[in-house]
Amino acid sequence: MYLISVEGGDGSGKGEAVRIISELLTGYPFPKIHSTHEPRRHSELGKLALESVVKGDKTPLEEAGLFAADRLDHSHTHIKPLLDKGHIVISDRNIHSSLIYQGIVGELGIDDVVKMNAAAMVPDLVIWIDCDPVKAMKRIRSGTLRMTSNKHEYFETTDIQRKIRQGFTDLLSGRIKVSEPFDRCNVVGPILNESGLDDLRKNLTETLRSFFNRKPAPINVDPDKVDRYLLSRLINNLETQTRLPGAPVNMSAIHEGWLSGKCPAQWMEFVEQHWPKDSAKEFDVPTNPFSFSSWSILGTLSLIGGSTEVPKLHKLLGPHRMITKRHTQRLVKWLEEEKWINKQFNHVPFNDAKVFKLRQDRVGFGRLCLVLWPMRTLISSWRRANPEADWASALGDLLANSKLPAYQMKKSLHDVYQRLEILTSGHNQCPTPTTIEELIVWWKTPPP
Repeated sequence: MYLISVEGGDGSGKGEAVRIISELLTGYPFPKIHSTHEPRRHSELGKLALESVVKGDKTPLEEAGLFAADRLDHSHTHIKPLLDKGHIVISDRNIHSSLIYQGIVGELGIDDVVKMNAAAMVPDLVIWIDCDPVKAMKRIRSGTLRMTSNKHEYFETTDIQRKIRQGFTDLLSGRIKVSEPFDRCNVVGPILNESGLDDLRKNLTETLRSFFNRKPAPINVDPDKVDRYLLSRLINNLETQTRLPGAPVNMSAIHEGWLSGKCPAQWMEFVEQHWPKDSAKEFDVPTNPFSFSSWSILGTLSLIGGSTEVPKLHKLLGPHRMITKRHTQRLVKWLEEEKWINKQFNHVPFNDAKVFKLRQDRVGFGRLCLVLWPMRTLISSWRRANPEADWASALGDLLANSKLPAYQMKKSLHDVYQRLEILTSGHNQCPTPTTIEELIVWWKTPPP
């Protein structure tokens, strides 16, 4: 779902930073973590780009063209398919290297390099690893893969590395403006890498924490589409677990009657009345049942077959509904105390970890959290503005009076319809709503 690029001069320690970032990301709920690099050493386009900087026999324009060709192919054949699945990709060098090396050092110009790469993936987070050029060159000469392979790039001189360092400084300070689409990157740095790895790890930890705590919208993919893909996989896994061996595959979503005879408006009223607000304050968990973390945890629990542990639950939140592991643990403990989830016995030998599952009479609200996720903020805002209003009127009111731009409301409704196709209407033998009128009826009308 996110593309992280690690940039810096030669010998700055980008490879070490990529390794550390890969380790740190295991604590976040991404299905998979991938490391890559540019130019690619195992593609024909990448080999041509590498050869151009080893020989130094190409013009800046030719050189930039080779790097751009490899980047475009890399973006659309490797990186984009991984982002669509909710994975995270860390790239050792990306567009900013071309902006600096060919655009500034090669004097081709930033704008021309941007135009050549405009169709490539845009890094969501750019981390600049900085190092004094003199120290960096000593690292290169004292022993690296490049030294053992005898492949020296013409950029590897102290003077050119000083120009590269100044180029990154100018980009970060805003003295050099980057045009669309690469002006959307979140650039962090310089992260100085001249002492021990402990300092580098600490700085990278803070950088990732700050980035993900903001819950940034991904640049290259539709986050709701990614989330729907992961929900479909979770449902398919659950259907496989609950089917008897040899039984025919059931292509419909599990538990068609998950609303348990209530309409969504009745579920909202039920949860509002039964949410233990007083104890929530004591546990430092949301006092609002419509909060991001509450919906994330309850929604995910509603689709887990059997019981689960906190680490597994946290991993299944996915990147779109991610919260911290610590907050997950605290919220789960509180839900257990308040009997919203049932503690289970773990029958796995030599494993004493606590396992639990959502109470069956709360599953309906959990599934509803997943269906209505694209409208969660609207629903929560409506309740704050209308604390005494009847929930049956909520959906009609917010659709009629929302200040959200029309295109955003249309997108939210589209995403809700798509989620209903995955999770069903919640009523047995009841088709899923496909229009606003049908959605309002579904929202406020209990099944016969």
